[in-house]
Amino acid sequence: MPKTLSDPDFDAIIAATKEAGALAYSMWREGEEPDAKVWEKTKGHPVCDADLAVDELLKPKLAAILPDAGWLSEETVDDPARLAADMVWLVDPIDGTRDFVRGRKGWCVSVALVANGKPIFAVMDAPAADQLWTAKVGGGARCNGKSLTASKRSEFRGARIPADELPRADSDLTLVEKPNSIAMRMAMIACDRADFVATLRWGNEWDIAAAHLIAEEAGATVSDAHGMPLTYNKPKPLDFGLICSADGIHQAAVDRLAEIAKDMKAAAP
Repeated sequence: MPKTLSDPDFDAIIAATKEAGALAYSMWREGEEPDAKVWEKTKGHPVCDADLAVDELLKPKLAAILPDAGWLSEETVDDPARLAADMVWLVDPIDGTRDFVRGRKGWCVSVALVANGKPIFAVMDAPAADQLWTAKVGGGARCNGKSLTASKRSEFRGARIPADELPRADSDLTLVEKPNSIAMRMAMIACDRADFVATLRWGNEWDIAAAHLIAEEAGATVSDAHGMPLTYNKPKPLDFGLICSADGIHQAAVDRLAEIAKDMKAAAP
């Protein structure tokens, strides 16, 4: 852990994230449209005033804790200066915006601090679901202060997966409730409420950096869709796909998805 960080620094990061979560929550309406303007950045990708408000709140507060850290956020124009920084904030102001604007609980504020390409501290606040996750590299993961132990599943057949539906080829898996937030789905592995999460598309680093550390510190395994390690703060902050699972079924998950992952990556624009 960098010597520049102290326990009060970690407490300040958690407090800032919770404050951001409270701001977003004040604009969220359960079962209704939010008290915020909503539009689409690109087709099928909603954004709202709350995303921008959270971003604007977090940036100065986190900068005050580590003034020399770089910044990479979904709602801020990328500054290449981050590539020269020793540490970088990776922030998704609201992960799961689709659930947020529909009045559902599957959204969170996601904050990760990255050093040397790896997340070293993470906070995810999901105020609508009344859940706060934290993790420190080498220090374990917690939800609402309780230490987490990830799923210990060793057989892929029957694995719990948060999804809307399953293709026939995956009918041997078990559906569980799916929040829109990919970070919260990964946290379900850490909390032993699911065994396996996967995506087969290009995804942004800020979506998963905090959840990556939370899952790994709880004992799960995280990789890209091909089973390769993930690194962060790349010039182009994208990775193809994600597999987050109980350690005992990770290779089986990679094997199950290998051919389709290869085909989908080849077909991607």
